[in-house]
Amino acid sequence: MSQLTIKSLQELEQYDGNEMGISEYHTITQEQINKFAEATLDYQWIHLDEERAKTETPFGATIAHGYLTVSLLPYLWTQITSIENLKMQVNYEIESLRFNQAVTVNSRVRLRAKLLSVKNLRGIAKARLEVTLEIENSKKPAYTGIITFLYHFNE
Repeated sequence: MSQLTIKSLQELEQYDGNEMGISEYHTITQEQINKFAEATLDYQWIHLDEERAKTETPFGATIAHGYLTVSLLPYLWTQITSIENLKMQVNYEIESLRFNQAVTVNSRVRLRAKLLSVKNLRGIAKARLEVTLEIENSKKPAYTGIITFLYHFNE
């Protein structure tokens, strides 16, 4: 699916209630997991110790931090939709988020997003999205949830 380009609150409102699209796949590498551990000071062995994770976990490999996969939301969202003509974008809210399945190292994930609603807050677009992080070749997603972005358009 091609990337949507949106340049105003009015254009965004046209997609209210619609599926926006699906991102490209992104591979979760051990290097990315290690860097996330360093950045967040979360050194739990299930993320970092490859040998131990192979033998002592039901996953058979290290797994990505749940919050690493959540932190990919803005990046993957920009593959689906290019929001232009902005003063700024703010990550506003995670209304609900359920981790359904661990993401093992070298898995490929992609984002599926539906625009649930758009509200005009005095010129600021409050966009609520239903998001699903899909894992390639898995029936169960990594997570599902509802997130909100605020878009301050230049108008």
